[in-house]
Amino acid sequence: SWLVKVRSVAAGLTEVESSVCVGFLSRLYEGLMSRHVELTPAVVEEDLLRACGKAVGKENRLCYYLGATSDAATKITGEVTRPMSFHLPVNKICERLQKRDSQICELTYEKQVTDLSREGLSKLRVAELKNILNSWGEVCRACIEKSDFISLIQEVATKYSKQTGQKAEL
Repeated sequence: SWLVKVRSVAAGLTEVESSVCVGFLSRLYEGLMSRHVELTPAVVEEDLLRACGKAVGKENRLCYYLGATSDAATKITGEVTRPMSFHLPVNKICERLQKRDSQICELTYEKQVTDLSREGLSKLRVAELKNILNSWGEVCRACIEKSDFISLIQEVATKYSKQTGQKAEL
């Protein structure tokens, strides 16, 4: 995660802009705007809950912190829904959320794995291979050797890279 921060700062971006908060809420806002709906807090909350129902990995953790999951202890979804309904920029919403719960902005996307070939994956550590599988919601119970993890990743990679429309996240 430090590599993402270094690259982001080097590219002139702040840590907030490389956060899961900004990425997730930006997609939520773009989805709302593409449907040309009038933004009310109720409409935003409905879409937030729907998006959180499908979220996995760090995005699911963000939803938990916001209280948009069924097992969340607190609910601060209003801190997202009201400002978003007023078209406040997503990075400003995330900055405000950080003041409420600093854990929210500690969630950052990991570096992108672009080379899913056997050679590319063999350069990664086993822990990184496990993280790839975990981000997809997959677990390799029978994996003993590094090659077992690589084989499973290659087997399921097309399903996840097509489903998300993105390259696999580490």
